[in-house]
Amino acid sequence: MAGNMTRTRDQDACPGALTVHQAADGALVRIRLPGGMITSAQLTTLAQIAEQFGSPAMELTSRGNIQIRAVTDTDNAARALTAAGLLPSPTHERARNIVASPLSGRSGGVTDVRPLLIDLDRAIQEEPVLAGLPGRFWFSLDDGRGDVSGIDADAGVHARDDGTFALLLAGRDTGVRLDSGDAVPTLIEVARRFVDIRGTAWRITELDNHSALLDGLDPSAPAGATWPPTMTPPVGWIEQRDGDVALGAAVPLGVVQARVARFLAAIEAPLVITPWRSVLVCDVPEGVADTALRVLAPLGLVFDENSPWLRVSACTGSPGCAKSIADVRADAAQAVEAPTETHRHFVGCERACGSPPTAEVLIATEDGYRLRSTSP
Repeated sequence: MAGNMTRTRDQDACPGALTVHQAADGALVRIRLPGGMITSAQLTTLAQIAEQFGSPAMELTSRGNIQIRAVTDTDNAARALTAAGLLPSPTHERARNIVASPLSGRSGGVTDVRPLLIDLDRAIQEEPVLAGLPGRFWFSLDDGRGDVSGIDADAGVHARDDGTFALLLAGRDTGVRLDSGDAVPTLIEVARRFVDIRGTAWRITELDNHSALLDGLDPSAPAGATWPPTMTPPVGWIEQRDGDVALGAAVPLGVVQARVARFLAAIEAPLVITPWRSVLVCDVPEGVADTALRVLAPLGLVFDENSPWLRVSACTGSPGCAKSIADVRADAAQAVEAPTETHRHFVGCERACGSPPTAEVLIATEDGYRLRSTSP
C-alpha cells in the first residue's frame, strides 16, 4: 500500500503518508490535516504509529500537519492511518493542504470557516485533476481576523465584514469578491487552472503570469492588499463564545513526544494543529480545562504567551537531515536561555527549511551561525 516511489528530478518530492521521503534517519511520513483538525482518537493512533514503527518524537509542521520520522514499516503505518480516517483519498492525500483560522467558530473572527474547510477538502478529493496538484501548493481560509492570510498560501479566501470573501492569490487580494457559496468552487477552479498551466512550477509565485488563473473573475474592488504574517500561536486559556474553553499549547521547537500526545488525546476533545506548530485543545468545559492545564504544563507544553520558546524555532537539523551540519534543535534550545525580542530560526544549511516569514534566520556554518537576511 505504501512503498517508496522512484522519483526523477521533475517529480514532486514533497512527502506524504504514502509517498514517503527517505531522510537521513529513515522514512519520513507526513500526514495532511486540513485546517489542522484531528480527533483525540486519531492523535492516539499517530502516537501508536510513532512508538511502534518510528521515532516517538512527532513533528508539527508550519502547515498544521504532523510528520513521523524513521518509519520502519510504511505499509503497516499506512494501514493504521487509513483505519483511523487519516487517509480518506490515497490519490489526493498530498493535495489536501489547507490552513484555516484555528479558532474559527469558537473565538473571534468574522465568520466560521469550518463548513468551508469541510467542503473544500471534499471538493479537492472529488476533482480528479487535482491529484496532480504539487504537494507544496496550499489553500488558506481566513475567518477575517487575518491570522492565516499572511501565510502566503497559493489560493485563499479572506472573510469580510460585509459577508463576502476576498479571493487571494499568493497571499495578495485579487480584488475579486465572492459569496460564501462561490468560495470553494472558485478555489477549486483556480487550482485546476494552475495544474493546467504550471509547467514545472510548484507554487503560484513561480508563474510568470497569474492572469490565466483569474479568467472570467472580475475584480470589484482594488487589488493588492496583503496581511502581515502572524508569528505567535494562540496560547493559554482561551474563552470560547459557547462558554467552554480552548487551551492553546505551544510546543517547543514543534516536537511533541508520543507520550505527551497521548496525554493531549486523553482529554477526549477536538484538537487543532496550528500553522505555528502548536496545539489547540477545544470545546473543554471549564473544570476539565483547569485539570488538563495542571497535567499538561509539567509535560513541557507552553501556556505562557511571554515564554521565550515562542520566539525560537528550528529545522530538523542533524542527525535527521543529511544536509544539516549542526544539531540545530539543541542549539535553539540553548538559545532560549538567552531570550531576545526577535524571533530566531536555526537552520542547518542554506535551504533554511521552515523559516518563518519574518525572523532572524541563523544558518549553521563550520564556525558557528551566521545571520541571513530577515526574510526567506
